[in-house]
Amino acid sequence: MSVHLDISKEYSKEEEEDEEEPAVTLMVVIADSHSKCISTALLQTTMADRPIILTGTAAPPDFVEETDLALGRFGAKVCFATDDWFAAAENMLNHEEPVFIAEKFTTCGKWMDGWETRRKRIAGHDWCIIKMAFPGRIMGIDVDTSHFTGNYVPRCSIQAATLNDNDEASGILQWLTVARARAPKGDKMGSKATEEELSHVERVGSEEWTTVLPFTTLGAGYKDTCHNYFNVTTKERFTHLRLNMFPDGGIARLRVYGEVARDWDMVPTSQLLDLAAAENGGKAVGCSDKHYGHPRNLINPGRGINMGDGWETARKLTRPPVLEPGEGGLIKVPGSDYAILRLGTLGKVEQLEIDTKWFKGNYPESCQVEGVRLSTLMTNREVLTAEGQGQIEWKVLLRRTKLGPDCQAWFEEGGDEGEEMEGGVGPVTHLKLTIYPDGGISRLRALGRRVPENGGH
Repeated sequence: MSVHLDISKEYSKEEEEDEEEPAVTLMVVIADSHSKCISTALLQTTMADRPIILTGTAAPPDFVEETDLALGRFGAKVCFATDDWFAAAENMLNHEEPVFIAEKFTTCGKWMDGWETRRKRIAGHDWCIIKMAFPGRIMGIDVDTSHFTGNYVPRCSIQAATLNDNDEASGILQWLTVARARAPKGDKMGSKATEEELSHVERVGSEEWTTVLPFTTLGAGYKDTCHNYFNVTTKERFTHLRLNMFPDGGIARLRVYGEVARDWDMVPTSQLLDLAAAENGGKAVGCSDKHYGHPRNLINPGRGINMGDGWETARKLTRPPVLEPGEGGLIKVPGSDYAILRLGTLGKVEQLEIDTKWFKGNYPESCQVEGVRLSTLMTNREVLTAEGQGQIEWKVLLRRTKLGPDCQAWFEEGGDEGEEMEGGVGPVTHLKLTIYPDGGISRLRALGRRVPENGGH
């Protein structure tokens, strides 16, 4: 792929007289053989907008703070799709927010950042099957139609099922997933399901799966109508989804928010594992600030892919003009930020890892980690309310410790000086990570062993 950038400033006589900041036009010419397109895009740079709720729209529901169970980077996969003509179904599972490039076209037509099928000229409707990244209980869904304005899906429904690895249906879907991967360069754009694929998927019987979102109308891909939020009330554990389009069109992103449901009875109490990891059911409860990055990134799989894949707060406006040294090699700070995480299960934390990968000029000066055992029935809102009222009796796992840029730091009970955790805390359900005074952390790992609920005192 080759990219040519042509940056120019546009002046007018009026602008020269007013001495206003000129607009900057960015010409991007992209030649990309992988996406079968040559495109030219004009992007006008503008000042940042303040975060606002558009008139006539409601704030996002609480469930958007939960784990996205259908995120491609976590391992979610499209097993089957009836049609991928304009854009492949895999795009719906991308982590990045959808974008629109007006002048970008492919040999199949207009390039779109999402899943878009051809205009239906035969009987039926389009649909796809998705294997979620983690088995889980779905709490809410966002069917995002961003940028699909005259070509969005007008109606949809979603069904779900729980399949075990040894089920016949699971084996068929695995075969179909491999078949999709055989597409040239792994891109299904410009194709539709083959007769062989249709014959195999019919045996899965997905049309009989449990309905979690009934037949419903969607909004167009404009800013005020693109996010179609739906609460899901079922408490069942699911592994696969069937997304039905009625009859065709485009969807930018499918976000499936919920709780990872791991079968902890199958995990020996002697096994050491990351109790806070998303794949083990850990989740972010809330935080004091998430200006640049959400705290749920702290428990994502693997190390951070860039600085945006971490938790980062805004700079403290209360910071003094000149920072002064404090005790123990730390600096005097004007405040702190915190994030609260819930572990996947009650457990005894034995090791901690704090990873500041990518945070080189904006890592925290220091951090502290605390733990507490709370009722697992408490909601995020209830935990945050209790925290705000000072009702949670946190116990220190890691006292305030200096951090460094772009590096991993490990701590454990009985460790060397500077790498030692506090002992005697006992089993916990929640962690509180406090950073001083602000900044970003990529990952927090809490290695430990699960403790049975009836024997954890």
